[in-house]
Amino acid sequence: MATTTTVRGRFAPSPSGRMHLGNLFAALLAWLDVRSLGGEILLRMEDLDPDRCKPAYLTQLADDLTWLGLDWDLGWRPGETTYCQSHRTAQYQAAFDRLADRGLVYPCFCSRKELLAASAPHASDGARVYSGRCRTLPAEEKAALLAAGRTPAWRVKVPAETISFVDGNFGPRSERLDVDCGDFILRRSDGVYAYQLAVTADDGAMGITRVVRGQDLLSSTPRQIWLLKQLGYPAPTYCHLPLLLSPDGRRLSKRDRDLDMGYLRAHTTPEKLVGFLAYVAGLLPRPQAAAPYELVGEFSWAKVGRADRVVTEEAWQSL
Repeated sequence: MATTTTVRGRFAPSPSGRMHLGNLFAALLAWLDVRSLGGEILLRMEDLDPDRCKPAYLTQLADDLTWLGLDWDLGWRPGETTYCQSHRTAQYQAAFDRLADRGLVYPCFCSRKELLAASAPHASDGARVYSGRCRTLPAEEKAALLAAGRTPAWRVKVPAETISFVDGNFGPRSERLDVDCGDFILRRSDGVYAYQLAVTADDGAMGITRVVRGQDLLSSTPRQIWLLKQLGYPAPTYCHLPLLLSPDGRRLSKRDRDLDMGYLRAHTTPEKLVGFLAYVAGLLPRPQAAAPYELVGEFSWAKVGRADRVVTEEAWQSL
């Protein structure tokens, strides 16, 4: 059976919708990881948020990947919607219903202010862990809130269970769900299914066996492994990669248009960009032009390591 992975085309807030240097870094390492194992690449468009994701962005993202030399075997093609999360609401509803039938979901009426009061910061990363305030809300209080026009989000009841796994790059990891993440949202109050449910349902249904992504999502892995188990799917192997940071320590993002593809395609060649990213990843001793296929034999997580990379202006101007 071929190994598969998802080159994650998840759109974040951006005025242009273009991928940036950090996205490209993740896409290249995901592609190299799977190609080095002789696996297949699946491209899925994670366009859940209708306010942020526009149809034109999908075509642009795919064109940018192709320009860079990253191909895929399965997944999104122009005019096709099977691999677009915006068209998979029925699948997410089915997964939600399976969890609801087992009594694992409940409505949460907390406002933003109430959420701050009903959650506590997690010691390791500062993320807030929901206390479960609405988990035991009396039926009459729920009815009153609904009658007053309050539309709830829906959370899943996590158990006092420790999830352990071995990350392909960061090694052994463990998290106790009730303490470290708490009851998390499956569906927002506006009806949009949350990332955690959508990505888990898709990974299971699409037979994903290998997920490569940035280490900012490392903390999401235990809850996704638990959700996969509840939905009857095996967990894939996860490999998390270091992030690209600006000199001030800020993670490169679309929000700030950190070297987006519009700029990069106008100022460099795909071979120079791939070689630069390979150098930043530790796969090459110096920046030099390279095609993705030329780097497959050079790839290993031991070379990539775990430390985040700082990308200076001098470095990227060399492109």
